[in-house]
Amino acid sequence: MKFKISEQIATINPYEPGKPLKEVEREYHLSNVIKLASNENPIGFSPKVYDAVTQNMKDMNRYPDSSAYLLCNAIAEKFHVAPGNIVVGNGSDDIIALLAHGFLNPGDEALMPLPSFLMYEISVKTAKGIPVMVPLTDFSTNLDGIIKKISSKTKLIFITNPFNPTGSIITDDDFTEFLQKIPDDVIIVVDEAYIEFIRNDSVYNSLTHPLQDPRIVTLRTFSKAYGLAGFRVGYGIMDSEIAEILNRIRQPFNVNSLAQVAAVAALDDEVFLNKSIRVTHEGLDFLFAELTDLGINCLPTQSNFLMLDLKI
Repeated sequence: MKFKISEQIATINPYEPGKPLKEVEREYHLSNVIKLASNENPIGFSPKVYDAVTQNMKDMNRYPDSSAYLLCNAIAEKFHVAPGNIVVGNGSDDIIALLAHGFLNPGDEALMPLPSFLMYEISVKTAKGIPVMVPLTDFSTNLDGIIKKISSKTKLIFITNPFNPTGSIITDDDFTEFLQKIPDDVIIVVDEAYIEFIRNDSVYNSLTHPLQDPRIVTLRTFSKAYGLAGFRVGYGIMDSEIAEILNRIRQPFNVNSLAQVAAVAALDDEVFLNKSIRVTHEGLDFLFAELTDLGINCLPTQSNFLMLDLKI
């Protein structure tokens, strides 16, 4: 190849999404395949979403609202923040990339658990930053290990709570103690993609009292509990100064019109959300009991998935 690739980009392993159902059926000549990968919602999405999207199809000759006014205001009302504290994205991984490009200079470091959501590492590398991995301890985020890795080059810390793929949690008490040891100029990105599924009241939830610490950026998604994975819409809640920087560099139409409409409708249907969570918990409890009876060890989980020890 005659073109010289960036050294950071050359080290990136591409993200490998779970195969779509139709591809699996074609490849293995199967039908009626049930997909358990990707932690998708098994019951779909709210009927209010279907109605809203259908009604707005006629407007698809127009560009989306770049400010996502209705969606940002709906999120702001739900969490008692201002619209200026919100950044929407084409999935929350879009916002992860914006954070990396907005706050990392070449050679700056971003700390993250190992293993982690691969888009943390990819986004940091594409911004010419250096990902610093901190291995888990007993399948949980090693907060003490992260603290020990902080240096003058540290600009971002990625925390996933509940953690994927183990289902472990960080408690409110542990996170509060962790915060006290983080420098004032380091942004702490708290990825709460699975927070709707928690059943333990001790879990740290950054939006119980939002914006109390300007270092904290909360990431949420409509892909899991709300069942909108195919629409690709996530959001971040953060200090307005951080939000202004991300909105300055994000693509102007990064969330399409139907995704915005779908997300607003989803937020408006608490009945469906509660059903989604209840069905998920029932399924988890059933699987946990049945797998345990088979002698398979399941890790405790506060998410919508189980991690199994198959003793291979």
